[in-house]
Amino acid sequence: MAKKPTEGADYTRFSLPQPHHPSTQPKSEQKASNEASSEARSEANQEHSSQTGSETSNAAGSNQEATTEASPSSTLLRSPKENGVVVLTMNRPESLNAINPDFIADFAAALDEIAVDRSVRAVVLTGAGRAFCSGADLKQTAEMPEERSRVGWVYDAQLDLANLMLRIYELPQPVIAAVNGPAVGGGLAIALHCDVRLASPQARFGSVFIKVGLSSLDVGTSYLLPKIVGVGHARELMLTGRMIDAEEAARINLVNRIVSAEDLLGEAKSLAAEIALNNQYGVWMTKTGLNAVLDAPSHRHALEIENRTQVLGTFTGNMTEASRAFREGRQPDWKPY
Repeated sequence: MAKKPTEGADYTRFSLPQPHHPSTQPKSEQKASNEASSEARSEANQEHSSQTGSETSNAAGSNQEATTEASPSSTLLRSPKENGVVVLTMNRPESLNAINPDFIADFAAALDEIAVDRSVRAVVLTGAGRAFCSGADLKQTAEMPEERSRVGWVYDAQLDLANLMLRIYELPQPVIAAVNGPAVGGGLAIALHCDVRLASPQARFGSVFIKVGLSSLDVGTSYLLPKIVGVGHARELMLTGRMIDAEEAARINLVNRIVSAEDLLGEAKSLAAEIALNNQYGVWMTKTGLNAVLDAPSHRHALEIENRTQVLGTFTGNMTEASRAFREGRQPDWKPY
């Protein structure tokens, strides 16, 4: 049974609408989303009949490094903290980490806990098995409760997933996506909401909602994809719904770089640890400031955000500590924010 996300979670100066977490999803919307993901799954599912729980150890070569605190039945596993870094593993390998209500609830609850844990400095996100995340669950269906209207029920289901994306994007800690396989539909959106994306050669990406009579405007894809790859590439991918491989994803800057499957998780953890070495205030404000500046209406607005951020930073004492540490030939002992 998935635990519900923490009610009223403090996002460390972030305010998010509290999501609904219905225990079911509308059958018709589930069917449409599932069909949208089927094209991407067709490649990975060629071997699906032979898939077992043991394939978790094959994900990104070294996904097994992340010993988890959660039970194996959880749809999201959380590793013990190491150098301020936590690894989250989407854990539905038998369905290529497809999204269902338990997945959303487990994921949201984990992010709520991390958001208020200042000892966590960065997060790595990956998938168990062959996939990163293949979008909505192909098999799960549910009947609409009699007391609900179709509009309200469908909207609640959509809002749950949309609010999960906001949790990732607005998490105070940076999130590094280690994309170890297909990231399709909602899985693509999850990767887009991370701060940095590393991919194995087995990674595939696709915005496939348009293939089933919906649109490609879904859970933040239309907002973030053009910002990341440019409007031209985003229009092509969203209008065609075609899948692209890791090499093309790197060429259009959808991913920062390609890393071998066996090194992917280790590289992502190293990158997260490198970020965690910086002062906490600086990392927090750089992430949130970048999010704000990307929406700034002008250069002047962006400069004013930067000016206030830098002035506030002088009150942390970290600039003085950095100068002292440099003179003394040691690493800075950063003060918490």
